[in-house]
Amino acid sequence: MLFDPASAPRLIVKIGSALLVDADGGVRREWLAGIAADIGLRCRAGQQVAVVSSGAIALGARRLGLPKGGRASLDDAQAAAATGQILLSQIWAEVLAAEGLTAAQMLVTLDDLEDRRRYLNASATLDRLLSLGVVPILNENDSVATEEIRFGDNDRLAARVAQAAGAAGVILLSDIDGLYDRNPAEEGAQHIARVERIDAAIEAMADGGSASGMGSGGMVSKIAAARIAASAGASLVIASGRSERPLSGDHRHTLFIAERGASARKAWLAGGLTAAGRLVVDAGAARALLGGASLLAPGVTAVEGRFERGDVLDIAGPDGRVIARGLAEYSDADARCIAGHPRDAQEAALGYAPRSAMVHRDHLVLL
Repeated sequence: MLFDPASAPRLIVKIGSALLVDADGGVRREWLAGIAADIGLRCRAGQQVAVVSSGAIALGARRLGLPKGGRASLDDAQAAAATGQILLSQIWAEVLAAEGLTAAQMLVTLDDLEDRRRYLNASATLDRLLSLGVVPILNENDSVATEEIRFGDNDRLAARVAQAAGAAGVILLSDIDGLYDRNPAEEGAQHIARVERIDAAIEAMADGGSASGMGSGGMVSKIAAARIAASAGASLVIASGRSERPLSGDHRHTLFIAERGASARKAWLAGGLTAAGRLVVDAGAARALLGGASLLAPGVTAVEGRFERGDVLDIAGPDGRVIARGLAEYSDADARCIAGHPRDAQEAALGYAPRSAMVHRDHLVLL
């Protein structure tokens, strides 16, 4: 591999539903045993590994006899997830025990990693489990998640888990061997082996479909995951899991190079998937932000959403593109009072002395 997973002291491996579960909804146990053997080799060599594993809904749907793989309705998906998760955990515990490893289960929702305090709690749990030599098996808690409060795919969850665990490497195993310059089904599609920076051209190459029809993440979600991982200082690999031992040997893949790691707080901000509101800024304020400045009220042209001081906000330029994310210094009501006003007019509008910025640079990260 261009990126050797053995070089990451902590590694997050994501396994898609189509790899773990066959077309009839049964577990591909022999393949999974091979993955466990690879994890065992890495753990015995001193590497710490956590797994983000899909498959609960598919397994539960088969057990319950639900149509459309358990995805005919939200109620079906939640019931399938609740039933399948216990089966999935048992299978992982068995194959890892055969390698002399202990498995642990962690089920998380979007809110668990978007709320700063709960994120830190999850981070501490992951750190302790990994330091004990345990292999955490993580999945989104689909039994309680709804469309409004869910990751929706385990690609982005894996990147957020890497961030929380302080991992330097992420491997997304799925049904495709990396990024192509167009849909790989098209004639002449070229494989991209290495991505130094995720820009508009890279994003345009992504195709939103899931080839198996079983999972929920296509290439769009994988690019989003790569962006989250890179901003946290983790390299990410998209690789096919179709071989018997996909974590061993030299298999074609796409490597996304990590950026220089931001502070833990700023990395958490950059990797967030939700924001309470949005501030739109003029061209001058956008340039100032790109130069490392705080966001001042005179440069704000619009305030959107309902939020309180300390909530996460997206910051968009004049063209509507989100260029930064940060923590609000004001509620939305107070932000509307002072948006566009110079400092000497802000106290009269607020009724109290204004703070130094709408979003301070210490609590702001560029995207």
